Amino acid sequence: MPYPAAASRFSRTLRLVLAALLAALLWGCAAKAPIPRATGREPATLRPYTIKGVTYVPLHSAKGYREDGVASWYGPGFHGKLTSCGEIYDQYQLTCAHKLLPMHTMVRVTNLENGRSLVLRVNDRGPFVAGRIVDLSLAGAKALGVHGKGTARVRVEVEGDVPGVTPNGELPGPFYVQVGAFTRRENAERLFARMLAAGYAGSRIHYKEIDGTRFFRVHAGTFATVNAAEVARLRLSTVFEGAFVLAQ
Repeated sequence: MPYPAAASRFSRTLRLVLAALLAALLWGCAAKAPIPRATGREPATLRPYTIKGVTYVPLHSAKGYREDGVASWYGPGFHGKLTSCGEIYDQYQLTCAHKLLPMHTMVRVTNLENGRSLVLRVNDRGPFVAGRIVDLSLAGAKALGVHGKGTARVRVEVEGDVPGVTPNGELPGPFYVQVGAFTRRENAERLFARMLAAGYAGSRIHYKEIDGTRFFRVHAGTFATVNAAEVARLRLSTVFEGAFVLAQ
């Protein structure tokens, strides 16, 4: 005879045990690898780059951006591969590629041929075909009615304002990069000491309780802008798989 409450408690306990084992495994791997040192370099996605003999200079701010042109889409051949910002491309998410806009800019794309409109997030560079201004994900192309035709004339414009955004379009900080979460404080303290030694002077240990289990989370920091934090995340993710940016 089933006991739902007991089964639920067992399932929750099992998940926590597995999470702790995974954290220990990741810690064991990370403990053997040198931590990339902190650097003040700007994100690679904001530096000029050259494709097919053409040099593009990315914008540092998306504020007020608006452009009309041709949209295309990309999908199966890129699905599961790395995007320019370091994410894994998922053709079923509402994202897009743009040659100049800062990564993670939210843009409204309007199909000028049928009136459909949709908000997508920039997470890649492209399209590098003359006359095209944005490459939609498969999901975005289907929602906007571009998928079957292949291309369409669209308008791309930045979506909304961000409270507290700086005059040059940066999000307000500070920001951190989470590099580990442990149930044993001493493990967190060892990683914290390594982060300080690697030059991440604003690092911290942040305590949180989840389903009755205490977790000590190690945050590398601090970073004044989300772009600086993204640079650090890409650098640290070579050692700490699953590292992610978070605000204070």
